[in-house]
Amino acid sequence: MKTAVSVPDDVFESAERLARRERRSRSEVYSAALREYVARHSPDEVTDAVNRVVSDLGIEVDPFVAQATARTLERSEW
Repeated sequence: MKTAVSVPDDVFESAERLARRERRSRSEVYSAALREYVARHSPDEVTDAVNRVVSDLGIEVDPFVAQATARTLERSEW
């Protein structure tokens, strides 16, 4: 999919330097950045994926551990 977006000059220059340094195309750099951004802002998708794996493996989740983990994750900055 092709799309046109506007980015600040400093972001563009930083992305250009990164692409050159990593020998990647501009499209690869922008796609990777957007993919990471979306993943960071879609925590329910991550949770659902982990829950599917746990379910598929037949692992029993201790309710106390699940609640403690949720509280810890809520206090963590991603």
